[in-house]
Amino acid sequence: MVLLSIWKYLSTLNISLILIAIYTITVFATAVMVVREKRDPVKTTSWVLILILLPIAGLIFYIVFGQYHRKEKIFNRKGLRDLEQIENISHSQVLRLQIQKLHHSQQISDNINIITLLLNNSKALLTEFNEVEILQNGKEAFDSIIDVLNSAKSTIHIEFYIVSDDIIGNRIKDILIKKANEGIEVRLVFDDVGSWSLPKRYIKSLKNAGVEVYPFMEVKFPLFTSKVNYRNHRKIIVVDGKVGFVGGMNIADRYIVGSKELGPWRDTMIKLKGEAVNSLQVIFLVDWYFVTNQDISDRIKFFPKQEVTSHHPIQITACGPDSDWASIMQAFFLAITKAKHHIYIASPYFIPNESILTALKTAALSGVDVRIMLPGKSDSTVVYWSSLSYISELIEAGIKVYLYQNGFNHSKILMIDSSFASVGSANMDIRSFEDNFEIAAIIYDKQITTYLEESFLNDLTRSVYVTEAEWELRSRKNNLKESVARLFSPLF
Repeated sequence: MVLLSIWKYLSTLNISLILIAIYTITVFATAVMVVREKRDPVKTTSWVLILILLPIAGLIFYIVFGQYHRKEKIFNRKGLRDLEQIENISHSQVLRLQIQKLHHSQQISDNINIITLLLNNSKALLTEFNEVEILQNGKEAFDSIIDVLNSAKSTIHIEFYIVSDDIIGNRIKDILIKKANEGIEVRLVFDDVGSWSLPKRYIKSLKNAGVEVYPFMEVKFPLFTSKVNYRNHRKIIVVDGKVGFVGGMNIADRYIVGSKELGPWRDTMIKLKGEAVNSLQVIFLVDWYFVTNQDISDRIKFFPKQEVTSHHPIQITACGPDSDWASIMQAFFLAITKAKHHIYIASPYFIPNESILTALKTAALSGVDVRIMLPGKSDSTVVYWSSLSYISELIEAGIKVYLYQNGFNHSKILMIDSSFASVGSANMDIRSFEDNFEIAAIIYDKQITTYLEESFLNDLTRSVYVTEAEWELRSRKNNLKESVARLFSPLF
């Protein structure tokens, strides 16, 4: 009996040792694989620490969120027949910019390197004749969106990270149903993770009316794969191929009425007419092809002749894990390094990679007026503390940091020297630069950029300026939260 008990104990012990050995080998092999991917050293170190410090959970977390697919080409080069033509046009524009350097407008000449970069890294065509309207709160933005949707004559294309089953979400839904019943082609793409709470009845009512609705990269349990980490964060509306919207807002009531926890939500969208709408249309159609495998190119219907004569140069650039280059990050980096007078940034989530962080600190140390506005409170606790963890070194480099107090500032805007501006879906963080499908309108126009800068400076009056002395007096508890969050910040 005693011998039998000892045998059972040894057998159990052996099984435990075998399982520990298997797990140890698996973690070690995974850590080696992470190192061999040759990613950012900080991000690599964070993943290795998680694998070591969080048994089992760390491995699962890496499998779901950590794998690096850009170089593996796991995502199809999402293509339409028109993309080859766009590539040819972008190549022609690069040559023309090089040949005609002395014959461009000042706003193009000042930014010719950035324009060329985006032509090369994302085939983002330079569009010159556009009308731009800045929409700086939810009511203003959705009033304009609803007016344009109601005026649709042929097509409505909508793509959002979050579509909510709330007042504004149902108001948009009712308009789409009405327009579909009128015979208008209506297409909607929503991100499957961002819109996780969107009920099936909402989608069914749209489909029953003839609206074509598809989730972006649907995630189903137990078929839960690492692709859940790569989300479509874009916000795009194109109506009749003539009017477009792009920016930081999702379809949700909080952008109009705020939220109980955070108060008013401050965000920015832009309404476009002109050549830039063609670029928005192409990006939507490429995403549509990706989720449906339907090539619906119809140049007459989707790309009508644009009749805008106002000269406001814009490039619409998109990036994501299907891209060869982190185009938005590269554009930000080059614009920051070229700055001569000032750099203004508003971002709800600030977790820059080493390149952007170094560029900002270098600019400030060289005498450029760098101001960054972060939320005084946030909808994401871990990301909030991660963002705050950068404040000490920003202040040390001479960067002015402000914490917005009038609710939650969700705008994603970069403005430089009153001649360059970016408005879009991309935050100033690693996730937007590397993992998400994002979009940005890069604007080379003094009038529009100056207007955005004036609004930014006005928002600073509703913010608290963070001084070095005051920041050093923050509690040890908060300091610890920042330190822990900073450890994991490369993963967010």
